Amino acid sequence: MRTLIALALSAGILCGQGLDPAKLKELPTDTWPSYNGDYSGRRFSPLKQVTSANVGSLTLAWVYRINMGPNAPGGVSMKATPLEVNGVLYFSVPDHAWAVDARTGRQLWHYEWKSKGGIHIGSRGFGMYRDWLYFETPDNYLICLDAKSGKERWHVEIGDVRLEYFSTPAPVVIGNHVIVGTGGDSLDVPGYLEARDPETGKTQWHWNSTPRVGEKGAETWPNKDAMEHGGGMTWMPGTYDPELNLYYLGTGNPNPVFAGQGRKGDNLYTCSIVALNPDTGKMAWYFQASPHDTHDWDAVQTPVLIDGVIDGKPRKLIAQASRNGYFFLLDRVTGKNILSKPYVPLNWSKGEDQRGQPIPNADKDPKPDGILSMPAASGGTNWAPPSFSPQTGLFYVSATDNYSLLFMTDDVEKPEGFAGKENNLWSKASVKAIDYKTGKVKWTHEFPGIGGGNFGILTTAGNLLFTGDPFGNFIAFQPVTGAILWHSRLGGPVANGPISYELDGRQYVVVGAGDSLYAYALNK
Repeated sequence: MRTLIALALSAGILCGQGLDPAKLKELPTDTWPSYNGDYSGRRFSPLKQVTSANVGSLTLAWVYRINMGPNAPGGVSMKATPLEVNGVLYFSVPDHAWAVDARTGRQLWHYEWKSKGGIHIGSRGFGMYRDWLYFETPDNYLICLDAKSGKERWHVEIGDVRLEYFSTPAPVVIGNHVIVGTGGDSLDVPGYLEARDPETGKTQWHWNSTPRVGEKGAETWPNKDAMEHGGGMTWMPGTYDPELNLYYLGTGNPNPVFAGQGRKGDNLYTCSIVALNPDTGKMAWYFQASPHDTHDWDAVQTPVLIDGVIDGKPRKLIAQASRNGYFFLLDRVTGKNILSKPYVPLNWSKGEDQRGQPIPNADKDPKPDGILSMPAASGGTNWAPPSFSPQTGLFYVSATDNYSLLFMTDDVEKPEGFAGKENNLWSKASVKAIDYKTGKVKWTHEFPGIGGGNFGILTTAGNLLFTGDPFGNFIAFQPVTGAILWHSRLGGPVANGPISYELDGRQYVVVGAGDSLYAYALNK
């Protein structure tokens, strides 16, 4: 009888309706339809079946270990945030994608892409439009799959692997636009963002993250060659305000990396938070987190939308804990800075200018004989998604206090590529809770031992914060005090952001670690 029920449920799943676009604008409950759960980037779940009072009864419901076949490479890490739509989880690793039953973890289909190369550092996951799924490959193809069957509908090239672009972001679907970005480290190539047609994959618009001659921002580069090889990669998915119709994105660091003598100036629009019209790709405003970066501190960390109160007045805000060690709070209508405050120890800035942008200290630029950098090139945080809880008013981030020696290895007038090296000296991983109104760290939980961390965070209305640690534990914290309430040992460190959804009256919390997905729920 149970087998028949399971088969009936699976048939219902596979024959279900596609994604309702309205779900993308709602807090995630029975779905997790996008990388961050909704457009805001808060990664906050309104579900409260699992609470701080009963989380001790949370148990493992199922585990799915990815299977790529007998010739698959080892050491694959689950960096994607799964989507959950109509009882199905969709997720990816480089060149592979799966659908599994969200109630049981049973595999429904598996798709494999025959790669032409590229750096296989990770895949952040899917975007979804109706019954169609979209993900990017290391050799820079946008793949469209049928969500019911996993069969490929089409693929289009979004970057040239011969130029050492490699694509990792989860696409973001806004209306009839599939927004895609690219990455690249080794060659000095320009970054860009594109919108693609969900039915055909054709380009709708193209936005360069470094300007061209005659465009606004070109004056922050010394010449045409520097800006056209200037980096600014669009590594990560952004966030969106439907009322303002603005898409918010953090951009990557300028190239060459670690050496700025051939690109004098602020180097817009690298290391910036930018607001774009998703229908046209036109930029409304920008804020530069690291002018003339020489430390590899991209600013691609999630720009989180907060509807808050500043000086007694309601404001539309955007917050980012940036890789350079600063917490920024901006007005998301205008881009004007409200607050800039370090959340980890740093030594590279002389303070902030009248725009709230840090003032780089040239004495802390990498040099042939080395300089002490705080934070290290890996940053005060990295790509792992943060969370904001409207219940507590706190912004939570996986942080690392760290420092390193940075060396310039290519001190010629026009260096190229990676023009330096780093020698990490010390790091300490933690979770930090930041008051968004003041930038003050309200609490810090430091993990024992020495070493960094990069763990995604989820907060819930059940008065819980879920994340990982460097030792392969999945942990539930009390989000106001930082007290640990529960933990479970996983098969590796948490690599993605946990998600939560409710099906048939049961709340699940799902997290990826190593090569597996783990689903937790309360005992029935």
